Amino acid sequence: MKNFAKLIAAAAIATVWLPAYSQTESTKRIDKRQANQAARIEQGQKSGALNQKEAARLQKGQAHVQKMENKAVADGKVTAKERARIEHAQDKQSSKIYREKHDKQTAK
Repeated sequence: MKNFAKLIAAAAIATVWLPAYSQTESTKRIDKRQANQAARIEQGQKSGALNQKEAARLQKGQAHVQKMENKAVADGKVTAKERARIEHAQDKQSSKIYREKHDKQTAK
C-alpha cells in the first residue's frame, strides 16, 4: 500500500511539474527552484522527516505556486512584478518545507 501511495504522489508531482519545463525561457530559474523544492519534499517523505499529511500539504502549496507561474506565462511575458510575486511565494513555500522537515513529527 505504501508503494502505491508513493506511485500516486510521484504521478501527481510529474503532472504538475512537467508542463513547467516546456515553458518560456523567462521562467527557467522559477522552474529549477520548483523542481528543487519538489525534490526536497520527496526526500523528506523517503527519510521519514515528513508524514503523509505534511507532504500532501506541501505539495498542495507547490501546486499553488505552479498555478501562479502558469497564469503569469499565459500571455507570453512574465513581468518583473509577476516574477517577484512568484519568487515571494516560493520563499514562503521553502520556509514551510524546512519547518515541516525539522519539526518533531515523523512518518510512522
